Amino acid sequence: MSERMDWMMGNPYVETLAYFSVAVLALIVFLAVFELVTKYKDWDEIKNGNVAVAMATGGKIFGICNLFRFAILNNDSILASLVWAGYGFVLLLAAYFIFEFLTPYFKIDEQIKNDNRAVGLISMIISVSLSYVIGACVT
Repeated sequence: MSERMDWMMGNPYVETLAYFSVAVLALIVFLAVFELVTKYKDWDEIKNGNVAVAMATGGKIFGICNLFRFAILNNDSILASLVWAGYGFVLLLAAYFIFEFLTPYFKIDEQIKNDNRAVGLISMIISVSLSYVIGACVT
């Protein structure tokens, strides 16, 4: 069985499909976690045309995928990549709470839910930017 798995993972098409599948499943799980910590329902707000939520969610998606990019490039196995990307996600989630904490004069979630696009944009930029810093660190 181990020889067959080694042979399959040696095939670049199978290996790519395996990494892709794990990354997509983890992305869904990580987005569900983000949905739990925000005070709004991401996909309902996006369906209703809330651009600020779309920008913030897009930043989260990019950030998570970018963490996987770094983890896949710098690890030898799917499991190691998943562990490092998961650790990076925890750091990205911590950054979300720090962002909320460092803006005490208004609530980030409330502003994004109210379609404040400036706050949605800065939230997106923070997620994208920090994903590069975190990705460089989790190698």
